[in-house]
Amino acid sequence: MIKQPKEPMNHAAAFEKSSFVSHLAEHQVSEDRGATLTLQANLGRLCNQVCDHCHQGAGPTRKELMDKSTILELLGLIKKTPSIRTLDLTGGAPELNPHFRFFVEQARSLGLQVIDRCNLTVLFEPGQEDTAAWLAKNQVQVVASLPCYGKKNVDQQRGDGVFEQSIQGLQLLNSLGYGQGDLDLNLVYNPAGPSLPPDQAKLEADYREKLQADFGIKFTGLYTITNMPIRRFKGFLQQSGQVESYRQLLQENFNPGAAEAVMCKSTVSVDFQGRVYDCDFNQAMDFGALEPQVSGREDFDLTGQPIRFGDHCFGCTAGAGSSCGGALALEE
Repeated sequence: MIKQPKEPMNHAAAFEKSSFVSHLAEHQVSEDRGATLTLQANLGRLCNQVCDHCHQGAGPTRKELMDKSTILELLGLIKKTPSIRTLDLTGGAPELNPHFRFFVEQARSLGLQVIDRCNLTVLFEPGQEDTAAWLAKNQVQVVASLPCYGKKNVDQQRGDGVFEQSIQGLQLLNSLGYGQGDLDLNLVYNPAGPSLPPDQAKLEADYREKLQADFGIKFTGLYTITNMPIRRFKGFLQQSGQVESYRQLLQENFNPGAAEAVMCKSTVSVDFQGRVYDCDFNQAMDFGALEPQVSGREDFDLTGQPIRFGDHCFGCTAGAGSSCGGALALEE
């Protein structure tokens, strides 16, 4: 059961007394990596949306994009790391990187599963008219952002008109076979405010019922992801005076089972400049970059190396846990 913060108390003092690493030690959770199974590449911060919860601070005015030389280096390292079976492409909107299709085609030729983290509305941007069909042709799995099955909540979090266009995007993907067989279409839910996600299985059932009844939409599964108290969402928390109460909520709901399964134990994250991190959140904060960068590495075999943890990691281990693949464990 999710524990709610108790009032009154000194949130800052309570948080400082117990770091994330001390929680791992207390519950005898290893800080070391296993084999690298997934490479998550952030292709840049350019995006056609500006979302309240975005931990990358992405938007239409951002210019940061991964160049082709970095992509070629990544492909070389993938070839030298046989444990990697999945390429997970994120952003911003990864499709807006001019080398997106080249990267996908090369990865698919290597036999990798490729995931496109798609905000759905990008499918209707100029120059992207054939993107959905191209994704289907290349058997790219789609993980699509849809923080609610209702218009009000989606538009409030992601911008006016986003819900209607997102529904059109899902219907387009369905028409191409997504969510109905071999082409996976997974949806992503983020809470609108400073709270933990509800039970993933129950919420998925609600999504499935509502989207089918109202719009005839089918999908493979739903991922619930906790908002991290960093970057743009941290700014929202600061404006509403909820930074410390949210941090306390995350810490008080620490789940050792989720900590055992955090995605950084099998995923490596690379930013648009080729810098290597334990996860996408560390990358967004420029926290604990691994040395050397892509250009100096021989492979992505990081087995047994310690993970750089910080207190923001409570966001991945609270309640049922949170990862790019959704909930991690049952709540304690």
